[in-house]
Amino acid sequence: MTVFSITTPPRILFGRGEASKAASLAMAFGPRGLIVHGANASRAAPLIAATGAQGIACIAEPTLPMLESALALARPHAPDWVLAMGGGAVLDFGKALAALIPSPTPAMDHLEGVGPAHPLTAPPLPFIAIPTTSGTGAEVTKNAVIGVPDAGKKVSLRDDRMIARVAIIDPALTDNCPKAVTLASGLDAITQVIEPYISSKATPYTDAITLPAISAGLPALMRLMETEDAAARDTMAWVSLTGGLALANAGLGAVHGFAGVVGGMTGAAHGAICGALLPHVIAMNRARVADPARLDWVCKVLGQQLGTTADAAPMALADWSRAQGLPSLTALGLRESDHAQVVSVAQTASSMKANPVVLAPDDLLFVLRSA
Repeated sequence: MTVFSITTPPRILFGRGEASKAASLAMAFGPRGLIVHGANASRAAPLIAATGAQGIACIAEPTLPMLESALALARPHAPDWVLAMGGGAVLDFGKALAALIPSPTPAMDHLEGVGPAHPLTAPPLPFIAIPTTSGTGAEVTKNAVIGVPDAGKKVSLRDDRMIARVAIIDPALTDNCPKAVTLASGLDAITQVIEPYISSKATPYTDAITLPAISAGLPALMRLMETEDAAARDTMAWVSLTGGLALANAGLGAVHGFAGVVGGMTGAAHGAICGALLPHVIAMNRARVADPARLDWVCKVLGQQLGTTADAAPMALADWSRAQGLPSLTALGLRESDHAQVVSVAQTASSMKANPVVLAPDDLLFVLRSA
């Protein structure tokens, strides 16, 4: 059997009502905490009151200047732990703060793609993650995505020790999430169970968790585009969690190889970028890979869910996503004149290394034009 390892938080809590345990679990790591939340602090306010923690808002996808400013505020507080409650951007911001608050070296020293990507020189603080959207799976990954405006890129701060000590997935926190956010984050979650399954680094563990999630994700998202549904929210939360676990152990692929570059260049939402790219990357990978068995299976499943054939499934997914309001890459701000630069940079992205086949520059350009 293939040799592999499994990276996962030591404790994962899943289910409605589980977020009520957050304060006591966080305080077990020490009396002084830092709670990272989104622009609206109301959801985190009870936790801040219960723990006496310092609160920090993350009002946009995190960038290096935002991170450096937050570190200057957080370090004097000397927290024992960091808890992040919010969408993927908030979780990444909290994860990066937990990693860098103890660090004697600058953040740039540890960033991939723009810095030397050195391992952390000090252990991160204990990190507790509570997602409020179903998409990135950031609650169970060992990296944080940080924008570097001067470089026009989104890159990763990555270290095995950045994995959360506790991840709490309470699907009730995603109830009534706005339709556009549900769509974009849901397509990201679906991407993140498909890409590890077709990845060149797939393992028996990642196969075991992604196969049922691929079958469940799109029907649940389609249901949520029609109406609010607690059962569908539960399913999407599970698919998102599965995607995070899978990508932490098998990598991703061309969708995410592109997404960091396009996101850094345009500032567009990560999930929307992934959703626009996914059908066209599936189609191109299926056309170019030597053994298409896994992609054939993915297309067969998607085709059944969309009421079409396996061959027609990628474009049917693209058409369905657009009909739900997903913008094209052009509408998200990517200019055709930037396509060549995107391809050049994306070819060296860490996520691209796990794609099931090395795609030629002309193939990658075709994907961008199609999306």
